Amino acid sequence: MNYIAFLSFTLLTAFTPGPNNILAMSNAGKHGLKKSQGLIRGIFAGFFSVMILCSFFSVVLVNIIPKIKPIMTYIGVAYILWLAWHVIKSKPQEKVEGKEKVDNFITGFILQFVNVKIILYGITAISTFVTPYYNSFLSIGVFTILITIFGCTGVFTWAMFGAVFQKFFERYNGIINTIMALLLVYSAITLVI
Repeated sequence: MNYIAFLSFTLLTAFTPGPNNILAMSNAGKHGLKKSQGLIRGIFAGFFSVMILCSFFSVVLVNIIPKIKPIMTYIGVAYILWLAWHVIKSKPQEKVEGKEKVDNFITGFILQFVNVKIILYGITAISTFVTPYYNSFLSIGVFTILITIFGCTGVFTWAMFGAVFQKFFERYNGIINTIMALLLVYSAITLVI
């Protein structure tokens, strides 16, 4: 196995903009890292669940991916566009009448099952770098955990970036939300082109 290629693929994919990273950064930028923990835990749990499914069924999924990819893509695009709408219409906490709902565990968890980027990330990582070289339950399990940790490190890094620049995001809320929403729309568009 080419460990450098494996690490390059998993880490670069984990840190590129995608629905998880953008939502985590946006949420932490609005509400802080502490209030965003539920969302981040949901992303982690959903991500790990999807990676387990990708690990156990990678061979089957690779064979049927042409049949399920269009369906998952359009479901994912719809959900990502809904998230973009949610981001662009949100206001800073201090300007909201009452309390704005913070994205929670369920939001983060469900996103993973329609997030085509991580599904393809898992299938590619497992089928390209793991199953050709390892076939034991333990080996595949260890790589599943590593892939999840790498992926969620990207999410947490983006969330920390959002929390560190929280005051900046509050001051330039409209511009930041527009940029985040456009990045989500870009993510959705790249899934269908």
